[in-house]
Amino acid sequence: MNSDPAAKIARAAKGSGALQALARLGFAVNGLLHILIAGLAIAVAVGGGGSADQSGALGQLAESPGGVFVLWTVVVGLFALGLWLLLGAFLMPGSDPKRKWSHRVVEISKAAVYILLAVTAVTFATGGTADSATSARDASAALMRAPGGVALLLVGGLIVLGIGFYFVRKGALKKFTADLDLPSGTVGRAIVALGIAGYVAKGIALAVVAVLIVVAALTLDPSKSTGLDGALKSLVALPFGSVILSVIGVGLVAYGVYCFARAWRARLH
Repeated sequence: MNSDPAAKIARAAKGSGALQALARLGFAVNGLLHILIAGLAIAVAVGGGGSADQSGALGQLAESPGGVFVLWTVVVGLFALGLWLLLGAFLMPGSDPKRKWSHRVVEISKAAVYILLAVTAVTFATGGTADSATSARDASAALMRAPGGVALLLVGGLIVLGIGFYFVRKGALKKFTADLDLPSGTVGRAIVALGIAGYVAKGIALAVVAVLIVVAALTLDPSKSTGLDGALKSLVALPFGSVILSVIGVGLVAYGVYCFARAWRARLH
């Protein structure tokens, strides 16, 4: 067993009941945000407006009665989930260094996403606003101006595409069940069905985001990189695009409900 004092402290923190409870809260609020994003996506599919991304979802919460309280709950939950993932990234058992570092990269990346989203939620909770699509365009433009930035943007797009494929594969092969203590019977089967639909839908959405990033890099046009909102809205222009977007929206609802189930049944040890 590792006798490193830092590892012992990290293991104790990760295993604490308080942090695990807050991590479960993080899964739940992540589910809430996905359901809100799904609603915005479906609204776009039927001709409505709004930003079908995290900023749009947080903006909806900010405008709702009691929304500030919910936003601060989102902040706490996502920060805690990010911290729990960071601790877990360095506590993986086993002796295979390649497997350990692969695990660490994945877990640290997920933690960074949750922490950045928590920071965005702080902006809305304190009365500010943010636009994910504009931020994505500005970040792409700044990267293109840097030496080697176009190549880095292209690599970034390919990485996002890989993440999208990872989500689709994890859903299609039911690998997400390893994250859960599944109940038996109808409830367990329902959670698995939600996970399959949700992971595949989220993977497809991320793949579309990746395509837009790659197109922005290849055409030297940062306006093409518009994040999740632009990716989902771009689907409307395709043949049967509204139907495709509606199906993805329903899939994201499934992912959101699955996140609630994960908050309930996640393996946190």
